[in-house]
Amino acid sequence: MSKNNDEIALIDAAKNDPAAFGDLYKRYVDKIYSYVYYRIGNAKDAEDLTERVFFKAMDHIKGYKHMGLPFSAWLYRIAHNLVANYHRDRSRKQEISLDHVPGQVLPQSSLQPESRIVKNQEVEALLDTIRDLADNRQELLILKFVDELSNYEIGQIMRKSEGAIKSLYHRTLLELREKMNSD
Repeated sequence: MSKNNDEIALIDAAKNDPAAFGDLYKRYVDKIYSYVYYRIGNAKDAEDLTERVFFKAMDHIKGYKHMGLPFSAWLYRIAHNLVANYHRDRSRKQEISLDHVPGQVLPQSSLQPESRIVKNQEVEALLDTIRDLADNRQELLILKFVDELSNYEIGQIMRKSEGAIKSLYHRTLLELREKMNSD
């Protein structure tokens, strides 16, 4: 059975069996968490939103219809909407998070403490710059570099042609370079 047919069978089973939905959860939770984390930059909130993505998916799985797109595209769309709501709600009330530790995305390395601090600051500056980009550009970079999806897969998730994704990717990198050089 092909991967696509296997996924369709699992989705059909999940419509009536929570254990089968658990298999879908295991298959996609890490990718969805990464996507959410890089969009909001807070581990605790990313965990909460990831949980909400899967609860929402489980609540609506009976209405899911396979339309030639991977199941993950549906999950990313749910995550995208919840992230947008998160940012909208947070813009109404500003909070200072004590949970976020700079450099959290870097693995431990053998760098000297001073080098690690500089590297962490560089990563934080890059992430801050990325978070200043338009939502669709942030989403593109996360799907491309964190989830390592192809332009075709990104196009399916973002509902754009592969050519449109290539063009958006090129413009995004130019904007990112310009923003990084101006700081």
